[in-house]
Amino acid sequence: MTKAEIVEQIYEQVGFSKKESAELVEKVFEAIKETLADGEKVKISGFGNFVVRDKNSRKGRNPQTGQEILLDARKVLTFKPSLVLKNMLNDRPVTEVEADEARALANSEAGGR
Repeated sequence: MTKAEIVEQIYEQVGFSKKESAELVEKVFEAIKETLADGEKVKISGFGNFVVRDKNSRKGRNPQTGQEILLDARKVLTFKPSLVLKNMLNDRPVTEVEADEARALANSEAGGR
């Protein structure tokens, strides 16, 4: 799905104009990018968590020459899907026990900020 398709879905389902839908999508993505750039997690209930992680520099190898090279430290973006999303993708309902565990985990993470 592309950004344009998301805009189209909002236009059709919510009833905003295409311009309003495009602005909304742009603002949501901008807020997510800014939050991640600040090193904070983005948690979307029922969808998942986006987290920026630091990777240390490490030794690598040029696959063509076999020569060792040093790869710089960098940041990577990871995504961990929620239990709700995982179960939906596998056509499996969320059990009450799983829902309770997910809520407890979310509450403990929210309190640990």
